[in-house]
Amino acid sequence: MAEPIPASRTSYEGPTSVPANFWVIFSGLMLTMLLSALDQTIVSTALPTIVGELEGVQHMAWVTTAYILAATIAMPVYGRIGDLVGRKTLFLSGIAIFLVGSTIAGLSQDMTMLIIGRGIQGLGGGGLMITSQAIIADLVPARQRAKYMAPIGAVFGLSSVAGPLLGGWFTDSIGWRYAFWINLPLGGLALIVCAIVLKLPKHKATAKLDVIGFVLMAAAVTATVLVADWGGTEYDWTDPLVIGTGIGGVLAWILFFVWESRTSDPLIPLYLFRSRIFNMATLIGMIVIGVGMFAIIGYLPTYLQMVYGVSATESGLLLIPMVVGIMSAAIPSGNAISRTGKYRMYPIGGVALVMLAALLMSTLSVDTPVALICVYVFVLGAGLGLMMQTLVLAVQNDFPASDVGTATSSNNFFREIGATLGIAGVGAVFTSRLTDQLATRLDASSAQSVGNTDALTPALVHALPQAAQDAVIASYQHALTPVFLYLIPLFAVGLVLAFLLPEKELADGHAAESPADPVTV
Repeated sequence: MAEPIPASRTSYEGPTSVPANFWVIFSGLMLTMLLSALDQTIVSTALPTIVGELEGVQHMAWVTTAYILAATIAMPVYGRIGDLVGRKTLFLSGIAIFLVGSTIAGLSQDMTMLIIGRGIQGLGGGGLMITSQAIIADLVPARQRAKYMAPIGAVFGLSSVAGPLLGGWFTDSIGWRYAFWINLPLGGLALIVCAIVLKLPKHKATAKLDVIGFVLMAAAVTATVLVADWGGTEYDWTDPLVIGTGIGGVLAWILFFVWESRTSDPLIPLYLFRSRIFNMATLIGMIVIGVGMFAIIGYLPTYLQMVYGVSATESGLLLIPMVVGIMSAAIPSGNAISRTGKYRMYPIGGVALVMLAALLMSTLSVDTPVALICVYVFVLGAGLGLMMQTLVLAVQNDFPASDVGTATSSNNFFREIGATLGIAGVGAVFTSRLTDQLATRLDASSAQSVGNTDALTPALVHALPQAAQDAVIASYQHALTPVFLYLIPLFAVGLVLAFLLPEKELADGHAAESPADPVTV
C-alpha cells in the first residue's frame, strides 16, 4: 500500500458516480487515444517513400524515434501536472500540440522539418495517452472503470496493425502527407467535443513541477533510446559513442532517482515504489507487454514477408487476429471485473497465454500454414487483452484519487522503456543469428546470387534462384523462431510476478447508483 499523500497536494477525493454524458466524453477520449497511438506506427510503411522524396535516408530512424522519445519524456510530466492543477486544460493543450506537430509534419519540405514536427507530435501524443486514462479515473469509480479501460487496451492493439496499413494505403494512393493531415479533422472534432462536454473536478494544489527532475529524466530517457536505437544498427555495441551514451544514461538515471528522493515535489515520487501493486504491475508491463508484445509484433511481419512472400500490407492484415484476440478477452474480462471487483486472475491468465503464444511461435517452420500462425497471433492477443489495462486499473486503484495521474503515467512510462529495450534486445539477437545463418547456409554460388545480404528485401528474395531462395528463407526461419523460445524464461518471471500481484478489491461508487450497461462492440 502506498504511503499517504500529503493533504496539501489536492482536495479532490475521487468519483462516486458516472456522469450522464460519459459515453460522449469517452468517445472523444478514445479518438484521441487512437490518434496518438496510431502515430507511433503509421509512418513505418511510408518511410521509404518519405525519405526518398525528402532526400534523408541517413536520418530515417529519427522519424520514428523523435515521436517515441518525445512521447516517453512527456508522460510523467502530464501525469504530474494533471494531479497538481487538473486535467481538462492539460488535455486540450495536448490535443492542440499534437495537431500543431501534425501540421508541421504534413508541410515538411525536408527531413529536419519532418523530425521537428514528429517530436512536437510526440509531446502532445504522449500526454494524450496518459491524460485520457487519468480522466477516466477522474470520472468513473474504480470498479465500473474496468469496463471502460478494456476498449482502451484494444486501441493500442488496433493501432499496431492499422497504423502500418493506413500509412501504406495513404502512400500508395493520395500521398504520405495524409498520414498527418488525417489527424487535423479528427483531432479537431475531439478538441471541440471535449472542450464542450468535459467537466472535471478542480484540483487545488500547492506543489510545483520538478524542473530539475524533468531535465535529468529527459537526459536519461534520451540516452536509453539512443543506445537502443543505435546499438547493433548504425554503430556496433562496442563503439565508443554507444558505450559513452550508455554510461551517460546510467549516470543520468542515478542522478534522477537521487534527486527525486530529496526534492519535496518529485516528478516520479519514490513512494510509488512502496506499493507492491505498483511494483508488480509495472514489472509485468515492462517484461510481458513492453518486451514481449512489441518484440513479437515488431518482427513477425518481416518473417511473414520473407518466408511466405506476402506483401507488406498482407503481413499487416495477418496481425488482425491479434486485435480480435485483444477485444474478445479485454471486454468480457473488463465487464467481469466491474461486477466482482476482483482482477488478479486476469494478469495471471494473460501472462500464461502470452507464454503459450511464444512457445507455439517457436515451433514455426517454413511449412507451417498461415492460418495456424493466425491462431497463434490470436492467442497472443487474448493474453494481452486480459492484462493490458487490468494492470493500469490495479495501479490506479492502489493510490488516492489525488495521485492517479502520477501513478498511471509512471506505469506507462516504464512500460515504454521496456518496449524500447525489448525491441533493441530482440533485434540484436535476431540480427546476430541471421548473419550466422546466412553465412552457414549460403554456398559460394548462392552467396553470389544474393549479393549484399544487408540489402535483402522480400521481392529480391523471392526473385532469387531456388537454391539461394531456400537458403535465405531457412536462415530467416532459424534466426527468428528460437528468439521466441528465448522469451519464455522472461515470461516465466512475469508469470511469477503475476502470482505475487496483490489483489485490492476495486472501490465502487454510491450503492444507489444504477450500474452502467456492459461494454459491447
